[in-house]
Amino acid sequence: MPHADSPDCDRVRRFIFENRPVRGHWVRLESAWRELRAHAHYPAPVTQLLGEAVVASVLLAATLKFRGTLTFQLQGDGALGLLVAQCTHDFRLRAVARYDEAAVRELGGAAHRNAPFRRLAGAEGRITVTVEAEEASLRYQGVVPLSGRSLSESLEAYFASSEQLPTRVLLAANDALGAGMLVQKLPGEASVDPEATDETWAQAQEGIARVTAARLLQGGVEELLARAFPGQDLRLFRGAPVRFECRCSQGRVAALLRALGPEEVRDVLSEQGSVTVTCEFCHRPYRFDPIDVEALFSEAPPGGSAAIH
Repeated sequence: MPHADSPDCDRVRRFIFENRPVRGHWVRLESAWRELRAHAHYPAPVTQLLGEAVVASVLLAATLKFRGTLTFQLQGDGALGLLVAQCTHDFRLRAVARYDEAAVRELGGAAHRNAPFRRLAGAEGRITVTVEAEEASLRYQGVVPLSGRSLSESLEAYFASSEQLPTRVLLAANDALGAGMLVQKLPGEASVDPEATDETWAQAQEGIARVTAARLLQGGVEELLARAFPGQDLRLFRGAPVRFECRCSQGRVAALLRALGPEEVRDVLSEQGSVTVTCEFCHRPYRFDPIDVEALFSEAPPGGSAAIH
């Protein structure tokens, strides 16, 4: 298994099938995943699905050209009600899950680490992918219902519906690692032999199907690609580092309190003696005493969003 200082850890890398409109991305998280999980304790089944969603957010961000934040959100009617994973264009991560503790306990806890996807997510639900680019006019949102027996299959349905790109996805996570790989068939140029492209794509699908979750988590990327796609002429790019980082700040929280209005904030202040807002992603508390609150509403509100992004 790779160590934290291995070039295979906390990195997302792109690969292409030479002279064919087929590409792929691979990612493995170790330190970033560990730091993200340090801010909250989740039961084993929730940890696994959250890890898969975090990996999915990185793979999604890697397939796009944008500057901003991509939010991957799963909402269901099962034991897991809400899961949110965010990844920026430069691969800074944060994530949070909301779940019914009693319902998760009924799954068997750690004894059922691989609890069926549908028992966690429920029979009905949806995946929402939102891209908020720094350019205010560039905002994209795609919504697809949950499908299949895994988050991987739901993500494949998202690409087929929202991106119209044939895609195969493999996701895996445990307490220590998160990893994922996808391959996509892109629109081909007129000069590319369509029969050769179809053959390459068929072989790519067969290749990713041969990769087990254990192999994905433990194998190095070069070894993994050689095993999955033997005989293929691949080019593997250097890639980019991935890290955990929460973007909450005192200023963002102050903007949120201003948006609530002086009456509501002062009501909380009179009841509790101070106003404390805790970031749901990193659990960092932001405390405002009476002097801080008065300063909030005596100053002109600065520009910027009233939400904690």
